[in-house]
Amino acid sequence: MRSLQRSWALAVATACVVMAGVSAAAAAGAFAVGACGAYGYGYDFHNATAARSAALKRCAGSACKIVGVMRRGCAAMAIDAKNPCGSYGWAINSHLGKAENASMRRCYQFGGRNCVVRAWACDEKG
Repeated sequence: MRSLQRSWALAVATACVVMAGVSAAAAAGAFAVGACGAYGYGYDFHNATAARSAALKRCAGSACKIVGVMRRGCAAMAIDAKNPCGSYGWAINSHLGKAENASMRRCYQFGGRNCVVRAWACDEKG
């Protein structure tokens, strides 16, 4: 009887691990940016299409567009704090800090003077 319980527990544990691996492999996130500091994101979705749709729905400004898809990575957007409708930068990287730094550099490269990270999102299941 004890052997049967162990076998059953092992089978359940194996099924859980397999199911977690399948859902993680299909997970995705997306990041959208728009005019005047608008942004939207979707993360930990089952596929990139659902993540893109969520990112566009959450982007409250005008001219929003998807700038990238994340899989086990992060996206960040920096804007000029004194002129949010001016310069901005965005980046996607496997590490949040690197994405934030790259978005800040791009904001400054495009003329920003007081750039700050306005938004970030990470897809951890991807």
